[in-house]
Amino acid sequence: MSNPRNGDTKPPCLPRNGLVKIPTQPNGLGSASITKGTPAVKNRLCQPSSVPAILSPALAHRSDLPIPSLASPLSLATLASVSSPPSASLVGLNASEGSEQPSPERLPGSPLERQLAVDEKILNRLFWYFSACEKCVLAQVCKAWRRVLYQPKFWVGLTPVLHTKELYNILPSGEKEFVSLQGFAVRGFDGFCLVGVSDLDICEFIDNYPLSKKGVKSMSLKRSTITDAGLEVMLEQMQGVVRLELSGCNDFTEAGLWSSLNARITALSVSDCINVADDAIAAISQLLPNLTELNLQAYHVTDTALAYFTAKQGYTTHTLRLNSCWEITNHGVVNMVHSLPNLSFLSLSGCSKVTDDGVELVAENLRKLRSLDLSWCPRITDMALEYIACDLHKLEELVLDRCVRITDTGLSYLSTMSSLRSLYLRWCCQVQDFGLKHLLGMGSLRLLSLAGCPLLTTTGLSGLVQLQELEELELTNCPGATPELFKYFSQHLPCCMVIE
Repeated sequence: MSNPRNGDTKPPCLPRNGLVKIPTQPNGLGSASITKGTPAVKNRLCQPSSVPAILSPALAHRSDLPIPSLASPLSLATLASVSSPPSASLVGLNASEGSEQPSPERLPGSPLERQLAVDEKILNRLFWYFSACEKCVLAQVCKAWRRVLYQPKFWVGLTPVLHTKELYNILPSGEKEFVSLQGFAVRGFDGFCLVGVSDLDICEFIDNYPLSKKGVKSMSLKRSTITDAGLEVMLEQMQGVVRLELSGCNDFTEAGLWSSLNARITALSVSDCINVADDAIAAISQLLPNLTELNLQAYHVTDTALAYFTAKQGYTTHTLRLNSCWEITNHGVVNMVHSLPNLSFLSLSGCSKVTDDGVELVAENLRKLRSLDLSWCPRITDMALEYIACDLHKLEELVLDRCVRITDTGLSYLSTMSSLRSLYLRWCCQVQDFGLKHLLGMGSLRLLSLAGCPLLTTTGLSGLVQLQELEELELTNCPGATPELFKYFSQHLPCCMVIE
């Protein structure tokens, strides 16, 4: 992967969704969490980093040089730059700290090897090859490595995930002391995910993180007990926040949104918050005129809510994800397409009351769509795919997982779409070999998922070798996907990652 900034190579395992979670520890820290994409994404994340050629052969094969692996245990202290005994408190980043770390003169090997090991020009290229977890451990090798690794460029796009118990140290007196977050500030983290926090925890975070007032651009609160008052204080104090996520937070109400949301927020995600209903959408539509992205999972939002959006949002909003909004019907789709005509990304996943007529409204009115997710919409039939193929000429991604009424006829409609690059047909139980033949002429396809399609045979699947530009093929839980077939694919689709 190329670094757009300086042309250096980035590690192949940076998470797509931007979340970095600290691996499990005896003290209760969580494990790595990457959720976006097909299983191939997760497979790539698990691949060990290779030692680049710029490392001398002598260093590359030294078993005593502390090059860690992804399995290396980490703690909050590690990510905050501290190499301390289990019972020690977190400390900052003064030059006198890290006394247990070896100096460059004490590193093993010849003088030339030691010189190479601390050469900043080499290290600045070398460290791009390692994952975020590996960088955390490498930063503990010596002060020279830490000084290089703590440049913000190595942490761009990564978000630390911190649980409540990781935010405090227990002093010998039994009192709690908030941890030092200086290590995060040095690396310039501008986004955090806080799990299980309360209003008081958020106030402590604001007081102790040096960049909290202006430098934090993104905040995610998950399974937290934040109230209306806490939400208001957080957004009032953290003036830099433009991206906000609230997930599993059941103590704030719609009144809290009315009192705390402000116009600088451009991206909002609200999911599994039981007090969110139509009035919450009214607050969002009236208080966020610059909204570009809205992700909503709310079981009590109705068609009425989708009529609240103003002409201002219709101009700025390009992404709308309505996941498992069970009360949304085709009437809500009418309101949406007229309020938000410039959408590029739309998800109606789990909106089980939407039918082919709703998809027709989408296809006729949202001609700029590049991604459409209709997964878990059981009323969608082949007719909806005909509407999509006729009108959505810019569509690049189509997700039809669990659309159980789609048949081979629907795939024949999709075969005319020259722009489609990603097609998901997981658990479409009526798709058969004949339907696959319609896809063989789609030279634009780069990703195809047929996971869980029970009627596909080995013979039908083998024809996919005609898709020579395919980069990723998912065949999980396909009865026709045999070991012989995977061997056949490895020979005839050498550039395609086939997921068994």
